[in-house]
Amino acid sequence: MQIQDSVFIITGGASGLGAATARMLVQQGGKVVLADVQAETGQALAAELGGVFVKCDVTSEADGQAVVAAALAQGTLRGIVNCAGVAPAAKTVGKEGPHPLELFQRVISINLIGTFNMARLAADAMSKNAPQATGERGVIINTASVAAFDGQIGQAAYASSKAAVAGLTLPMARDLSRNGIRVMTIAPGIFETPMLMGMPQEVQDALGAMVPFPPRLGKPDEYALLAKAIIENPMLNGETIRLDGAIRMQPK
Repeated sequence: MQIQDSVFIITGGASGLGAATARMLVQQGGKVVLADVQAETGQALAAELGGVFVKCDVTSEADGQAVVAAALAQGTLRGIVNCAGVAPAAKTVGKEGPHPLELFQRVISINLIGTFNMARLAADAMSKNAPQATGERGVIINTASVAAFDGQIGQAAYASSKAAVAGLTLPMARDLSRNGIRVMTIAPGIFETPMLMGMPQEVQDALGAMVPFPPRLGKPDEYALLAKAIIENPMLNGETIRLDGAIRMQPK
C-alpha cells in the first residue's frame, strides 16, 4: 500500500494519536481528512497540514458519510485510522450506587459503534477502488487499548469497548478479504495523550515507571510509526498488536 498521493481518513485526528498519524501520512506524501468533534483544533491542524477537516460525531451515519465524501473529493481513499474514543472511569458499583447505564452506553457507542460505523463506510468506498499491484484496495486501522486485556478497576465500560474492537478485527478482516481491504488493530499502552498530559508530572512519571522498557510513556509518533508499518506491509491483516513496552496493567 502506497501512502504517496493516497487519501486517508483519521478519526480523532485533531490531537493525540490521530494528529501524530496525520502528520506522518502527510510527511510521506499522503492526503488527510481529519474527522473530530474538536472543530477549532482540527481546523488549525488541517490548515497546517494542507488537509481537510470535517466536524464528525463518529456515531452518526450522516457525519460519517460526509467524511467519506470529503475524502473522495481529495482523490483515492486508501485507508482509515480510527483514533476517536473516550475513557471515563466508573466502578460497577461505586459509593453512589451502580455504574450509570447512560455512561456505559456512551462509551460503547463512541468506542465500538463509532469505530464500526466509520470503518464500514470507508470500506464501502474503498471496495470500489481499482486494486493496486498487490491486489489491495485499502486498509483499516482501529485503535483498542491494553485495557482490552488488562482492564483496571473503574474500566468496565472502557475495557469492554476496547475488547470488542479487538474482537472485531478478525471477522472484519475476513469479511473484507474478498474486497482486498486489510483490517488491523493497535492496542496502545500508556501514551502521551492530551488526557494523560493533563495529569500532574509526578503522576506521569509514576505511570511511565510502570513500563518495563522503555520505562516511560509512549509517544504518539511511535503509534504513527506502527500505523505506517501496517499500511506498507500487505501481510499484516486480522491481528491486534500491543504497543506497550511490555506493560501488563495491575488492578489499579
